[in-house]
Amino acid sequence: MALRKAVQLICYPNRMGRNLKDLKHALDHYFSGAVAGVHILPFYPSNADAGFSPLTHKQVDPAYGNWADIEAIAADYDVCADVTVNHISDQSREFRDYVEKGKRSEYADLFVDVDEMGDITHDDLMKIHIRKEKEPFRQVEFADGSTGRVWCTFTEHQIDLNYKSRITHDYIANTFRFLAGKGVKLFRLDAFGYTTKRIGTSCFLVEPDVYKTLDWCNQVAQSLGAEILPEVHDHSSYQYAISRRNMHPYGFALPPLMLYSLLDGNSQYLKHWLRMCPRNMVTVLDTHDGICIPDVEGVLPDDKIRILIDNINDRSADPILRRSAANIHSVGAIYQLTCTFYDALMQNDDAYIAARTIQFFTPGIPQVYYVGLLAGENDHELMESTGELRDINRHFYDFEEIEQAIEKPVVKRLLQLMRFRNSHPAFDGRFELNYSNDASVDMAWRHGEHYCRAFVDLQFNTARLYYTDPESGEQLEFQA
Repeated sequence: MALRKAVQLICYPNRMGRNLKDLKHALDHYFSGAVAGVHILPFYPSNADAGFSPLTHKQVDPAYGNWADIEAIAADYDVCADVTVNHISDQSREFRDYVEKGKRSEYADLFVDVDEMGDITHDDLMKIHIRKEKEPFRQVEFADGSTGRVWCTFTEHQIDLNYKSRITHDYIANTFRFLAGKGVKLFRLDAFGYTTKRIGTSCFLVEPDVYKTLDWCNQVAQSLGAEILPEVHDHSSYQYAISRRNMHPYGFALPPLMLYSLLDGNSQYLKHWLRMCPRNMVTVLDTHDGICIPDVEGVLPDDKIRILIDNINDRSADPILRRSAANIHSVGAIYQLTCTFYDALMQNDDAYIAARTIQFFTPGIPQVYYVGLLAGENDHELMESTGELRDINRHFYDFEEIEQAIEKPVVKRLLQLMRFRNSHPAFDGRFELNYSNDASVDMAWRHGEHYCRAFVDLQFNTARLYYTDPESGEQLEFQA
């Protein structure tokens, strides 16, 4: 069964309650009709990066529950699960076997042997897209006392996979097959852009190699009745390329574009993007990561991006920066802003609902992060206790906090809007962008005799919806 074109929740397995059973209870009890799918952030046993260093994709961390809990959620909701296609944990069975046996290991070709790649010069390192303040390699001491180097783009615990080998393709295909068997409909391909290792290039989104890998992943997923959502933060042109290959791209340009539009009261750049954005996107305003800046470069002028960064910096933690392996002391340009979306809009309820209205009328499948669902505020205490800047937007909610949050007027308005988005048949049809001045956005959907339209005034932060009643055809309206 295909994915429903309805609102999905993004949530950790243990931050709306303690585990997956609690998450299912929250979905059923508090958000009935408002949520049709859920992207459950990594629920596998992991030793780093908040779950993104899985020991295996074939186990559920016992702290969260078991496969029966995943299947119970999948029975009622479209489930999206992460597949870390770029790497696996250094505590995985495969990598431990490699350390024990070296080249004699049946898994040796699963990993990138850096020393077999030839000389890597300083100039080569300068070109590589880096995610930490050192070269993306790690020394390995094998059981027999010999040493070697493997590629690790992220932490030292996350060992990159070698896509030049057959065993890596078998590993990923088996992972897809297993997850599809548990009811997963959408595979989010985490960090896929780093799978291309070619010395002399950035080793990030290297074309055409990256599309060969994506096309293969998509072919395997489709054979299982599933779909893929490649995750990448870079120039928006990559999202168009993904869309054209019959995969779901992320609308990652939307969060910073939305913030600029609301904070400046200017719809000009937003409407330019809406006219041409992919129609099969997954849209977000907030995620477990920060508000990423590279995705809006080329969509917003540089001076407007600078204004946006300066504005939000006043309400966020320190920004996450781009790094360089050639100069470990360099800071580069800003990569992510760390802030809840509600705080980014200065906790202005009307502006927040205006933003969600635009998101829900934007083409694609809308996802709402669990903190955003509850109009959550920056969690400075959690961030300071862990030292992870992005934890400012990763609060742990118990049921009591959820019950308090859903009584907030802004959350009630948001849930009403989500239920409307999920139930009106016009959203199964065609998107229309109507004429409006540069301080407003006028968006609509039409499907046969069904019609709905949203007019959002960016200066007054108002959103008004006009629609046909699905049963009677009567013309109705309400203020979001």
